[in-house]
Amino acid sequence: MPEPENRQDRRNLAETLRDLRKAAGLSGERLAARIAMSQSKISRIESGRILPSVADVERMLRGLESVSPPVAEHVLSLARVANVEHASWRSVARSGMWRKQAEIKALTESSAEVRHFLPIVSSGLLQTPEYARYALTPVIEGNPARDIDRAVRARLDSQDTLNDETRQFYFLLTEQAVRLKRAPSQAMVGQLRHMAEVAERQNVELSILPGSAMVGASPLNVFVAYDDRLVVVELFSGEITLRDYRDVSYHLNVFKYFRGRAVTGDDARDILESVARDFMRVRD
Repeated sequence: MPEPENRQDRRNLAETLRDLRKAAGLSGERLAARIAMSQSKISRIESGRILPSVADVERMLRGLESVSPPVAEHVLSLARVANVEHASWRSVARSGMWRKQAEIKALTESSAEVRHFLPIVSSGLLQTPEYARYALTPVIEGNPARDIDRAVRARLDSQDTLNDETRQFYFLLTEQAVRLKRAPSQAMVGQLRHMAEVAERQNVELSILPGSAMVGASPLNVFVAYDDRLVVVELFSGEITLRDYRDVSYHLNVFKYFRGRAVTGDDARDILESVARDFMRVRD
């Protein structure tokens, strides 16, 4: 995993929480008893070994009691900043794109429900080897080089998580994402039909937002929500991990809004097959 770029923010939060507890005249054990949190967790938070959620910080501040509202709001601001982690594609490439694929697999394996919002590209969990190779190959100047073969193998390995039927997957694509030509026509046909096959699994729901659907919001970013714990948002230059429960809740609402206007089941598979037939008529 690439090194977080907000390490100083985490350190500032840890030191501030420790200083406030000491100023209140409380031991870690006393604070733990007040807020029903283990003393070992408080110790790890104050030493910076683990990042507390915003909800954890709210509990700690309530337990301290003597913290003034302006100070409490400042500390919560520190917590919100610390819970936003940015990783540039440059740092990901330095450590190996294949490591990123392994990280995605680990996140998926620790989640009961995984929601993929895909306004412009198919999820790596749905990609064929040929499509994945094109999707992972940099074509824009400034996009760092990577070990494509190893990244593709790692991406395909992560698809094993689909075999666990106790885990539910939701893939929500726009029709634009389905039609965007990211590979030669024959590869696109194989990709579309592969997605239709995956959509038949009991633990997979594949939805498509038709181009004709009336929507009042813009589908701006690719993101993946892992339960209600965190959301990973993909940007051109990297990705942002959000852990603040308010950010996570908002993205779940975004997913719910567009999912309510999408088609699933046979209707979604009909769109995939229709687009596949269109690509069959295209000569590269």
